[in-house]
Amino acid sequence: MDRRNFVKLSAAAAATVLFRRVTYANGNAALIGQPNDVWAQAGGDWVQLKASGNNSFVYKDISVSLSGGGNATAVSIQSAETALGAIRLKWKHDTATSAKTMGDHFERTYGDMAWKNLDGVAKNPWYVLINDGSHTACFGVKTGCNTICWWTAGPDSLELILDTRSGGNGVQLGGRKLHAADIVTMEGTASENAFATARRFCKMMCDKPRLPKLPVYGINDWYYAYGNNNPKLIRETTAIMAELATDTNNRPFSVIDAGWAEYSPLLPGDGGWNEDYSKPNDKFKDMHAMSVEIKKLGMRPGLWIRPLCARHDEKTSLLAPKIPGRDDPKAPVLDPTIPENIERIKNYFSFYKAWEIEMVKHDYTTYDIFGRWGISMKKDLTTPNWSFNNKTKTNAEIINHLYGSIREAAGKGIYIIGCNTISHLSAGQFELNRIGDDTSGKEWNRTRKMGVNTMGFRMVQHNNFYAVDGDCVGLTADISWERNKQWMQLLAESSAPLFISAQPDILNADKKAFIKDCFTRAAKPQPIGEPLDWMTNPAPAKWKLNNREVDFDWS
Repeated sequence: MDRRNFVKLSAAAAATVLFRRVTYANGNAALIGQPNDVWAQAGGDWVQLKASGNNSFVYKDISVSLSGGGNATAVSIQSAETALGAIRLKWKHDTATSAKTMGDHFERTYGDMAWKNLDGVAKNPWYVLINDGSHTACFGVKTGCNTICWWTAGPDSLELILDTRSGGNGVQLGGRKLHAADIVTMEGTASENAFATARRFCKMMCDKPRLPKLPVYGINDWYYAYGNNNPKLIRETTAIMAELATDTNNRPFSVIDAGWAEYSPLLPGDGGWNEDYSKPNDKFKDMHAMSVEIKKLGMRPGLWIRPLCARHDEKTSLLAPKIPGRDDPKAPVLDPTIPENIERIKNYFSFYKAWEIEMVKHDYTTYDIFGRWGISMKKDLTTPNWSFNNKTKTNAEIINHLYGSIREAAGKGIYIIGCNTISHLSAGQFELNRIGDDTSGKEWNRTRKMGVNTMGFRMVQHNNFYAVDGDCVGLTADISWERNKQWMQLLAESSAPLFISAQPDILNADKKAFIKDCFTRAAKPQPIGEPLDWMTNPAPAKWKLNNREVDFDWS
């Protein structure tokens, strides 16, 4: 390759030989510039585009252009007639084979985050960090992009795939130009470790995070009620836990999880699937009265919803196509590309405002859109060969519109927690994001796997993308207090949100005293918790919390 397409590394970076060659473009500080190869997926085939000058690449009606500006390189795509499945950009470089890589997840993590060996195969959603032991290089795309992106890193190449599908088919862009993504890159400095570099890079990827005004903490009924909640139980737990909250300037939340909304006659009593999230079921009856009671007890009311649930007798024209994972006739899903459905979801929030709800946790949208969990998005994001009603928008654009509509409807008075949401598209939209799969009030191993792992590897995003919600402390008789006590301490002292799901009849004096201390800590701003052994331990046990080192035993 022409020498003008390379840049010498800084002395510190060169000493580590992280990259023996790094491509360069436009005289800026980017680690990568014009790609060596550009490919497009049309139908089931990949076709190579040819360079046509001015950082553009063309194949028939498909064109890809890159343009610099500020600290990012914008990728724009046009495809007037061809249904476009994806774009692949490839850069040649040499990376030390001993280097370790870390990426993200498309949505939540599933206990599988770690620094991994360089293999050139693994998908690294949104960004990839490459570390050789003393230096870290970062490659990513800015949050809020209009394609779903992932990186692969090998010893001699780096690739970025921008998935442009709409549903399971290629998007039909027609005459418009798609601003697909903004590529950003960054090197670590000699004075910072990988965690500090990653946090600085997350800040670069998200220009305008939307954050809570004060730290968020409180209670949630799911991990002791599991959908079998009722007003009496909510009142009882809220009253007990409110007495343990001492900060009158930052009151805790009491989030009513699944089980409050109108049931489907096809799924009676199923809290995870409801008919109408503007109507409480016969147990709860009056949600405004419930909210008023929660406030009188000293907490702030919150609700769980699954916004893409359709009614059991919904008009077929409003439904998403049936695909594996989304084909239960008792659980029809709304098509998020139909304006009428978006208006229905937005209208829910007019009720929540009237009920004086202050936080809404919305769930399942990724599963209901793609028919699979993030852990199953190995080969493809979804089943191929299907489309939503609107075939002209990419999946990322469809999700951005859904999230933006929820944000608009919630306004300034309601905090939003995204759960089972696409991480990089949640940033800047929601104050909080559930960053890992469910913890548990029944199995400690699940909390250790899902909770500890996600805190270890997504704390870099905390207050850079959103406030990271590692999920609840499932405080029940089924899990030992010594284990839950440690999990609670990590959440309480990390500066991340603390939610406790406590079985009321096991709350003795010792537990109440510790919860009171944790609530007091969680209510105030604190230094960001740092996992100290995250590069070698998928369940980090050594943490820096409030400027001291803390060792945990997660066994």
